[in-house]
Amino acid sequence: MKKKFTIEVDCANCAAKIENAVKELPGITNASISFMAQKMMLEADDDKFDAVLQEAVKVAKKVEPDFEIEL
Repeated sequence: MKKKFTIEVDCANCAAKIENAVKELPGITNASISFMAQKMMLEADDDKFDAVLQEAVKVAKKVEPDFEIEL
């Protein structure tokens, strides 16, 4: 399953760090973050998607405490 989300991230460097950290999570097939568009795309198995999304948000908040995602 592939889904796009609107996010709020403060800088391009933080977006790149978040993208790299999220790609390392188990269960993630692919991930990309666009600072300019304020979008995040996640691709993961359908049955694990919700759990993977929660982990991705946790990792993102460790890198950028002000990170927000619109579900």
